[in-house]
Amino acid sequence: MSQKQKSLPALNSFFSRINYRLWFLCAVLIIISLLIIGLLSTKISFFNELLGNTPDSGLLTREPFPISVNPMTKTITENPAMTDFFLNHIASNHTKTAKNQTWIALLTSKLQTMDWYQNLASPVSRILVIKSGDRAEQVANSFSRTLDWNSDEKTEFTNHVSDGIPSIPDGKFYPGKYVLASDASPTDASLIITSRFTNEILARYPEEIEAVVPLRDTLIIASLIEREAYDFEDMRYISGVIWNRLFIDMRLQIDSTLQYVRGGKDDEPWWPVPVPKDKYLNSPYNTYKNKGLPPGPISNPSIDAIIAALNPHETDCLFYFHDNSGTFHCTPTYEEHVDLLKEYFGQGK
Repeated sequence: MSQKQKSLPALNSFFSRINYRLWFLCAVLIIISLLIIGLLSTKISFFNELLGNTPDSGLLTREPFPISVNPMTKTITENPAMTDFFLNHIASNHTKTAKNQTWIALLTSKLQTMDWYQNLASPVSRILVIKSGDRAEQVANSFSRTLDWNSDEKTEFTNHVSDGIPSIPDGKFYPGKYVLASDASPTDASLIITSRFTNEILARYPEEIEAVVPLRDTLIIASLIEREAYDFEDMRYISGVIWNRLFIDMRLQIDSTLQYVRGGKDDEPWWPVPVPKDKYLNSPYNTYKNKGLPPGPISNPSIDAIIAALNPHETDCLFYFHDNSGTFHCTPTYEEHVDLLKEYFGQGK
């Protein structure tokens, strides 16, 4: 074997070591870059939220919600003002699904839940996020963990937010980002959340709307819609189905109410996958067993879902489902519903 041939393995080994070190160095640089990008995003979030995070002393002047439904006459009339209102008068706080988020946004969102990372962005403040569709207990657990509250303080926080107009245990933890001092008390946190709910929802809900659809009912319907829909158009069609069922005194049969009942148990995730036997759960929130609306909201709805609850699409549908791609399908009869289930899933009943 020649000297040149003997030296080749050594050279290959040398370059392999260089390649591994380069890959390692690149990986480290990428991770550091991502942390810096996320840190800057977090600092920007701190700044932006602080600008609008001070509780207001009274109601702001807001454009009232449009309304297209009348439970007394059992009618839905498309309101042309609705589209303009949605596009020009609100800031949507409907939580985007993970598939619609960039990987950087997902990473930043995850990092912002970590105490050490928030300390890098601000040693005296914390970003807290309420996602649309979360239930009160989820919100309370998140705030309690981040702000280091004990169980009594967590209960105090939920009670403060739940009190007021309307007095309900869920549905008023307005979704969005909040910046609080790292030692914020339950009262501090509840005041900021209540203020935002007051000025985004109550300020748009005059007596004229309350007389047609009480805010309590709107929040309950919106909470169902939030858990069932993917986007605003989805929300309006599902709202139409819900109202159609209410108009004829039909059970709502909403799967997310079954999730809400099961999710309140210690041995269950917050939103467990429903199974057929759940339809027999003994609870006033079980809309398969009980007619009408459940006694309270099952989640904290976005302003999008609240608008959809008041402005359903006019439809003759009574049944609906989403296929595997997330596309919405609805039908006026159960027979048509079953036929579509068989078409898209190969079975249905």
